[in-house]
Amino acid sequence: MTPRRLTTVDVFTDVPFLGNPVAVVLDAEDLSTAQMQQVARWTNLSETTFLLPPTTPEADYRLRIFTPGSELPFAGHPTLGSAHAAVASGRVTPRAGRLVQECAAGLIPIEQESAGRFSLTMPSARFEPLGEEDTRELEALLGPGGATDLPALLVDVGARWIVTRLGDPATLLALQPDLARSAALERKLGATGVSAFATDPRSGVVEVRSFAPSCGINEDPVCGSGNGAVAYYQQHLGLLAPGSRYDARQGRRVGRDGSLALYLTGSGEVQLGGACVTCLEGVLTAP
Repeated sequence: MTPRRLTTVDVFTDVPFLGNPVAVVLDAEDLSTAQMQQVARWTNLSETTFLLPPTTPEADYRLRIFTPGSELPFAGHPTLGSAHAAVASGRVTPRAGRLVQECAAGLIPIEQESAGRFSLTMPSARFEPLGEEDTRELEALLGPGGATDLPALLVDVGARWIVTRLGDPATLLALQPDLARSAALERKLGATGVSAFATDPRSGVVEVRSFAPSCGINEDPVCGSGNGAVAYYQQHLGLLAPGSRYDARQGRRVGRDGSLALYLTGSGEVQLGGACVTCLEGVLTAP
């Protein structure tokens, strides 16, 4: 057995045991895909990542990202948590406060804003409308309050999220979706999951919930790619203009309560960030 450093980082919080944890295997060079998937099933977190040497000089490291059931080309909170773990362990050193992560979705620029706080630039988004039948199924599986006056869209940011806006945060927080039906719709559309959101008219804070039962994650505590997809959705439908900034909140229904800061650049990119805190450092003794 080869001992491998394993770190668990809570992302989108500076308070341990809130936010969204990611397990980061720092010494993953000789692990096979099957072994990585086995470790991800064992940790049973929404994502487990594996740090590898880059294949291009433009990147500081390469990252593979696994849910308990599958590999993802990109995910937000694992990207930020893995950057935090890589820097804290001395595996990589930011250049002028900047890192570049290589993953299946491409090269992801990451900024170290301060000790324990990172932000990333999301991959560009592609949009697909949902047909009438799939829209009706989405509203039905979400249950009371799941109907919306705006079109639901499939937003592809590496992870593919079905994004829908609901009427208000209270309605969103009260949802009890039919997860079996959600998983079936996700598989039909080739989607990662469903990210629903609502904006508080008083504070402007965007509340988000992300469901991905087809990936083995009934509800993601605080989802970076889901929030990025929500930001792109709002920009695409003209709800937010380039240059807009806002705060998002996620995880209250699962006891986490994470916080994200989002910014829509003048060129149409979405940047998102938040705090990271290490909660566990240890050694993985298998495989």
